[in-house]
Amino acid sequence: MTPEEIEALFTRESGEFVFARWGRPIVPIVFGVEDQTLSVVKGAFEAVVTLAGHKMAETDPELGANCMVFFFRDWAELPEVPDLDRLIPDLKPLVKRLIAADANQYRVFRFEEDGAIKAAFVFLRMDEQMSKLPAETLALSQVVQTVLLWSDTAFRTQSPLAVAGEATILRPDIAGLIRAAYDPVLPGAARDSSHALRLFARQEQS
Repeated sequence: MTPEEIEALFTRESGEFVFARWGRPIVPIVFGVEDQTLSVVKGAFEAVVTLAGHKMAETDPELGANCMVFFFRDWAELPEVPDLDRLIPDLKPLVKRLIAADANQYRVFRFEEDGAIKAAFVFLRMDEQMSKLPAETLALSQVVQTVLLWSDTAFRTQSPLAVAGEATILRPDIAGLIRAAYDPVLPGAARDSSHALRLFARQEQS
């Protein structure tokens, strides 16, 4: 992957370069699925976190769980979730916008003082399109999109996943970039596009 391609993955539609990775161990919790799917989602987290060389934990001392994944059928269900409006300010206007856009997924991030990711909230509306995806594919895709703060346009035209024979896998270039992004030498967050060059250099070594 070229430095320009890496830069594009973290350059928002507004033109702003924003990079962030998790600054603390990830503690995921999943709502709205059966035990079988729950184990698939947890397995995807473990696989991607291991790839990154990062850590998971049983609990976050400040937040309890810091990565919440919600599966549901209708956006209108969200305002009914107890205390969710405390975690997501302006929840009702957000839900209205998502309904109007006919969106089937949305991610909200919270950040540490240094800009690294502190918490993430992943909302998945299981419409017809989402429901057709195998659980493993859906879980891996969502975890990959949560492990770093990608651009809002990063995977609009190309998925971070690829098909290898019968299996769906993480694209090797994306896997290499995630590994590079979690190099301890690099900062947890960056706003300067020159960071893409540092990622490129680390990617070559990983």
